[in-house]
Amino acid sequence: MEASKEAFLREFGEHYGYPNGPKTIDEIRATEFKRLDGLVYLDHAGATMYSELQMEAIFKDFTSNAYGNPHSQSDTSSATSDIVREARQQVLDYCKASPKDYSCIFTSGATAALKLFRYALGQGAAAFAIDVEETAHHGVSNGTVASTKALQHPIQRRSEARSLEGEPTGDAYNLFAFPSECNFSGLRFNLDLVKTIKEDPTRILDGSPFCNGRWMVLIDAAKGSATEPPDLSQYPADFVVMSFYKLFGYPTGLGALIARKDASRLLKKTYFSGGTVAASIADIDFVRRRKGVEELFEDGTISFLSIASIHHGFKIFNSLTESAISRHTASLATYVRKKLLALRHENGASVCSLYGTSKVASFHGFGPTVTFNLKRLDGSWCGYREVEKLASLSGIQLRTGCFCNPGACAKYLGLSHSDLLSNIEAGHVCWDDNDIIHGKPTGAVRVSFGYMSTFEDAKKFVDFLTSSFVALPNWNERGYQINQGPESRLPAASLYLKSITVYPIKSCAGFTVESWPLSSTGSYLPSSHFHGLRLLHDREWVLTSPSGEILTQKKVPDMCFISTFIDLNEGILFVESPRCQARLPINILTDSCNGVREEIKLNGQRYEVQCYDNEANIWFSNAIGRPCTLLHCYSSNHNHCLNKSKSMCMGRDAQGILNFSNEAQFLLISEESVSDLNRRVSTKDVQKGARGAAGQIDPMRFRPNLVLSGGEPYVEDGWRNLKIGNKYFTSLGGCNRCQMINIVHEAGQVQKSNEPLATLASYRRAKGKILFGILLKYERSEVIGRDDDLWLRVGQDVQPNIL
Repeated sequence: MEASKEAFLREFGEHYGYPNGPKTIDEIRATEFKRLDGLVYLDHAGATMYSELQMEAIFKDFTSNAYGNPHSQSDTSSATSDIVREARQQVLDYCKASPKDYSCIFTSGATAALKLFRYALGQGAAAFAIDVEETAHHGVSNGTVASTKALQHPIQRRSEARSLEGEPTGDAYNLFAFPSECNFSGLRFNLDLVKTIKEDPTRILDGSPFCNGRWMVLIDAAKGSATEPPDLSQYPADFVVMSFYKLFGYPTGLGALIARKDASRLLKKTYFSGGTVAASIADIDFVRRRKGVEELFEDGTISFLSIASIHHGFKIFNSLTESAISRHTASLATYVRKKLLALRHENGASVCSLYGTSKVASFHGFGPTVTFNLKRLDGSWCGYREVEKLASLSGIQLRTGCFCNPGACAKYLGLSHSDLLSNIEAGHVCWDDNDIIHGKPTGAVRVSFGYMSTFEDAKKFVDFLTSSFVALPNWNERGYQINQGPESRLPAASLYLKSITVYPIKSCAGFTVESWPLSSTGSYLPSSHFHGLRLLHDREWVLTSPSGEILTQKKVPDMCFISTFIDLNEGILFVESPRCQARLPINILTDSCNGVREEIKLNGQRYEVQCYDNEANIWFSNAIGRPCTLLHCYSSNHNHCLNKSKSMCMGRDAQGILNFSNEAQFLLISEESVSDLNRRVSTKDVQKGARGAAGQIDPMRFRPNLVLSGGEPYVEDGWRNLKIGNKYFTSLGGCNRCQMINIVHEAGQVQKSNEPLATLASYRRAKGKILFGILLKYERSEVIGRDDDLWLRVGQDVQPNIL
């Protein structure tokens, strides 16, 4: 056993691994979660993993029993009703809720359960958020006493015209809602809040006009119930919402509202549906609703097979016990939290900023969740998307962003209303890549543990952070450097253009040529006065889905099998695919588009395009195995992208015309840089003991337009500009790499691996980007007036930094 695990067990061995359970954690993982071998899954707060034995038991149940629609009296319907009745009781038992006092209403999820309470604002009710804090002070007997107070946020009213008059009276009903565990920070709230609010709301809401009236309490236990369900025998909340996939992974799309029977009578339903009525008459306004709370609020036919399956999930929980699951997961979260707080850069600066480590934590504790952001050696923030991308390359699955909790996100990140509005104006929306705006994080990184998580999961994650983000002495010597100056310049004669590749259709295969013309339009025009030239017909076409989404190999890897070639003399683009018997010719001189024009959006810009007839669209749909449409960037006096005001837009470069390329007109890589990368990948495989020789990474994996040869590895990093033959180019900087370079296509098969991006991430990172190759913009030609001025040719000399 490793020393690190021995140290962990000395501290947490009493709580870790279910020492008194029917199986140890190692046995659970080996027999019930074989699919997690080699994978570190740390997003249990989002959705935990289901057990393979659990699914086998569900399948056996469903193939051994017949369950019918419960809205009948047949034998199969009765069997379903019995199963549903047992499931309701299991849910109540899990929260120690007496069936005399509580009902279990099944919903399509925790959100649907909460939806039953979301109509009050529309009727003129007031709502406000609070921050609950506990402070400690010395009592009269020198003991420590905790007092709870709330910081009240502004009152909101959605409909001023219909707002309720005056302050709440003693007969008014108010609702206090809070989570048992914050899904952002992992902070657990003290369930004593239930009794405090119901019995003495002035302790929390002192000074608020809303202290009057009758207070009811709702607990959102969707996150917290996975490891510590609320005990309703001690904390008699009026409502509790749950979500079952967060407990034991399956079923999804099923939740529950546990409601006190006296409180549920106050819920008024404004519509009815199948299963919720005792009688109705179709052609007049007559309906008599069912009296049972469950029947009244469960719309239509309930998801009875999903409900039947929760029995098998609860069987696992009951065998391990909730308290053992809570202790097991807490030991892992505590270990990670301690390790992260101890991480230091070589200058002594903290690496991690953890959220939720306030004085409140000492009173309520944490769930199995750790949320944080990372800082670099210079004190600047690391973007959470950088962390997520590198974690994925290391086989670690985690969560980033705000986790659908904008209130906690703004609170812990210190984002004001003006910050949030400014971020929205800057284009930030949920799940995008805008992780740092104006120097501040827009979200965070979250890891969370489930009942099947292991010490090895936690340690691999900590080791990943240490190796990837902690700056140690000799950090630069470990390879984290990008050449940035003219000091890397070599004699011009040592560098030459090795290959030229054109990619007519975005994300499809390109073709290599010995020479090729440059152009700013869709046709070869022999003039050197164009600013922002590109390879003729490079990324001039694109495939889109029926919904208008741009298709790339990231989502449709089979696009790599579509080969292309352009015959400039005939003016034809030829495309071939192993899935199509005939080669498809597309006439680019007479333009075989059908004349229909439309606009599409790519990388934040809008392009005017022309459509093709059904013959071309059917061919490409067969080639990639899904419906798609071929579009051509319209070139007749309109070969530019349009911004929102329909004015010309230039992309990353100042004057370049990009067509459907992502950032620049040209991508250049070095043959020597690829060779160095191959050496590093091979060395890593040897160190890991990988069997067999690793396949060599071909330069075409990076989809370059230009490949040069003759220099030192990465010499191109430091170039400000360069001359190829008699043409001048400006370097726009390094090309940020993504998972697309990990797609391998051989012998008609598409495979995804972690390489070469994982190796590049170990030594080619700069401010959150993984750089390989450089982006170029055409500037000018040295000689004017000759027809061959605008051709690039293999073998031409490359001279860097000559301006």
